[in-house]
Amino acid sequence: MKFSDLNFETKGVGLQARVNFPNGYGASVVIGLFSYGGSEGLYELGVMHNGELCYDTPITSDVVGWLSPSEVTEYLQQIEALPTAESGDATV
Repeated sequence: MKFSDLNFETKGVGLQARVNFPNGYGASVVIGLFSYGGSEGLYELGVMHNGELCYDTPITSDVVGWLSPSEVTEYLQQIEALPTAESGDATV
């Protein structure tokens, strides 16, 4: 998965793209007035698990902001490579 594969939709005062992977994880990528780095043209990414923000992966314990498109691609590939987690257990 690459940044260029994302489909952004207007959400409130910004844009959001969501993607889900077969391992049960996914990502929410946003850019807008209230996102970290949005006012500078940069993106914010949150790791998702079963449709909810996930704060306990080896990738990050919070949302990650101030990302360039190439950095978003790096995070997407890391999320896609996570092992499948049991439902309700996002710890790997």
